[in-house]
Amino acid sequence: MLVCGCDVGSTTGKALLLRDGDVIAFSIIPCTTQPDRTGRKAIDLALHNVNLPSDTKIDYIVGTGYGRVNLSIADENVSEITCHGKGAYHLNPRNRTIIDIGGQDCKVIKLGEKGQVVDFVMNDKCAAGTGRFYEAMARALELSLEELAALSLKSSSPAQITSQCSVFAESEVITLLNEGVDLVDIAAGINESIAGRLASLVRKAGLEEEVVLSGGCAKNKGLTIALERRLKVSVAPLSMDPQIVGALGAALIARERIVKGK
Repeated sequence: MLVCGCDVGSTTGKALLLRDGDVIAFSIIPCTTQPDRTGRKAIDLALHNVNLPSDTKIDYIVGTGYGRVNLSIADENVSEITCHGKGAYHLNPRNRTIIDIGGQDCKVIKLGEKGQVVDFVMNDKCAAGTGRFYEAMARALELSLEELAALSLKSSSPAQITSQCSVFAESEVITLLNEGVDLVDIAAGINESIAGRLASLVRKAGLEEEVVLSGGCAKNKGLTIALERRLKVSVAPLSMDPQIVGALGAALIARERIVKGK
């Protein structure tokens, strides 16, 4: 049995293949201008990664994410809230609070003891606390996202960045640069600013351990440390790439559909 979860977000497309319940491959690619094309390319790359041709029959495909409704290749589409919960619970049944930072939104998902979604809070009205915010800040500092993350770990005195709007925050960062504030402190201040916004969402949903961070920004160790300090709890590491949690959940749902006869 070969099934696939395809998560097309606002900035990246992810595909994950399960064969008889085991993960055999996944892919992460930049989004194209068309969600359907992004999904197809992500699936083709995942197949290629295990030396399978692009015309390999996949028994069931579940689409999720920002572009899921435009995935003609998918047999079904499921909300990213459900898929992220499913994926995180599968990786560790003790996970209860999932903080997912997407390209254009961030969400906190609270799970029950059986992995069911019991509550969630989402910020999709502005770029604050999202991947787009990080990209804007890195651009202002003329750094890559990886460089920004690494620099933040060297700071002992994070700069104060108070603006809630990403546009004003970018201006604030430029002002700090002009004032001669150390680059490492500005990088750390960016993480602290985002951690503060995420912690506020977590409290709205209700904090319960274990807490995990998913999405591309979860690879930023400085953000994880800042968030732990705000929440006063440990953020547990995921056993797989944090960007593919949604695709994993979608693939698990696809497998369930086959096992239960759809």
